[in-house]
Amino acid sequence: MTARDLIAHDVPSLHVDQTGRDAFHLLSDHHVKHLPVVEGRELLGVLSEEDIFNHKLYEPLREYDFSHLRRIAVHAGQHVFEVLRMMGEHRLTVIPVIDDENQYLGLITQNEVLRSFSEMASFAEPGGIVVLEMGRRDYSLATLSRLAEEEDTKVLSAFVTSTADSETVHVTLKLNRQDIGRVIASYERHEYEVRETYPESLFPDNLKERYDSLMTYLNV
Repeated sequence: MTARDLIAHDVPSLHVDQTGRDAFHLLSDHHVKHLPVVEGRELLGVLSEEDIFNHKLYEPLREYDFSHLRRIAVHAGQHVFEVLRMMGEHRLTVIPVIDDENQYLGLITQNEVLRSFSEMASFAEPGGIVVLEMGRRDYSLATLSRLAEEEDTKVLSAFVTSTADSETVHVTLKLNRQDIGRVIASYERHEYEVRETYPESLFPDNLKERYDSLMTYLNV
């Protein structure tokens, strides 16, 4: 899934003839803290609530110093993971999308990224979770998947998180079985350190319910 697929067509950009008051109302109406300012198809920058409060509310946006606005955007063909990384890195609630000519195409909201990511990550699928710790050089998803498949289990998704020393990683695996005891035993036999395990049967509110709660929140 690419940035183009995530464009929110119901959230407008700002144009330079609007005022700070107009911008503030649009931020409030769409429950975001940022909106791009566009003139024609040129992206002038990303306006924040703080930028508005640094000016008079009835002052037109064209009077703003756009050199002080962040010119952050993703290209239409970039993957959703890169979109998520950039939004997190820059603490944005929306991010503009541009084409190969750097022309503005639309914007992506934080909610839409979370929704697409949750669907891609198999959160709604039944199963258990195991967290392994290993050296960075020892990580091989192919090997971890093979060991799980030898126990008649599939890896639905995997997340790799660096630790503080940067030499080791934590690998979180979502598996398609609720009873993951045999998979855990196999990883331990192959000298992987099992940090945490979450068989779904231990949860009174299972992953499906949590996924549904997230989707309900994002739809508000």
